[in-house]
Amino acid sequence: MNRKVIITCAITGSVHTPSMSPHLPITPDDIAKQAIDAANAGASILHLHARDPKTGFPSPDPDLFLEFLPKIKAETDAVINISTGGGMTMTVKDRIRAASIAAPEMASLNMGTMNFGLFPALAVDRDWQHDWEPEFLENSRDFVFKNTFADIETILADLGEANGTRFEFECYDVGHLYTLAHFVERGLIKGPLFIQFVMGILGGIGADPDNLAHLKRTADKLFGDQYQFSVLGAGRHQMPLASMAAAMGGNVRVGLEDNLYLRKGELAPDNASQVRKIREVLDGLSLEIATPIDARAQLGLKGGDKVAF
Repeated sequence: MNRKVIITCAITGSVHTPSMSPHLPITPDDIAKQAIDAANAGASILHLHARDPKTGFPSPDPDLFLEFLPKIKAETDAVINISTGGGMTMTVKDRIRAASIAAPEMASLNMGTMNFGLFPALAVDRDWQHDWEPEFLENSRDFVFKNTFADIETILADLGEANGTRFEFECYDVGHLYTLAHFVERGLIKGPLFIQFVMGILGGIGADPDNLAHLKRTADKLFGDQYQFSVLGAGRHQMPLASMAAAMGGNVRVGLEDNLYLRKGELAPDNASQVRKIREVLDGLSLEIATPIDARAQLGLKGGDKVAF
């Protein structure tokens, strides 16, 4: 138990829409402020997307990323992790634009093509702020989140080889672990691996303890001691699965990208509140929180002085 737990905070994402919470950061200034506050609360990795500041629609525009990346870097030593998952309307080329230009220490990399259903959110009656929101959710009924072998090869080459960026490998199901092992066997990915078990997305593995145990057993079989894992529990599963992950020897992920609530019926006022809540759990387990320096050492990152922003 003499280890340090990495807290990742996913600040805004591309799943939730503005009408779902007034606290979801939309503008570059809001994203920067909430990211800095989350880092000050104890997050050592910040997972970042961008949005159109007028509509809140997910955006791949590198100029928007560059409005908040330097601000975050100037105010905190946290590791910046730029998404390559992007959003439903983006091509793979779109999804890697910002990370290709910014050359961050980390980027997410999704390890398989899958259905990605957001449409159940339409079951809740809302006053929509923007016309695009219900249409965006409904379109996920016929959406395939494309991450082919060729896509993965492209991202590894364009970001990993070209920029020295290392990856958070997002695995939404057990088969994605075998895809990751395939690339490791080919020598295209080298350790230490940082695997994010993504649980509770409609189209991926269900968010229950048995599935988390199965994911970890499979990763142990495939990667031995050459990996670390973290757990993303979607929605109400966020804190229970993060707590279980920490008790199993893993790391944790929180943030408004994954869950808009602090507890049942109470919207989280910001990302930092979720970081503080999971810190209480980790403190209760007598686990030490990793600093950004610790996270860089554990994950073999190139350092914040080697990014392009």
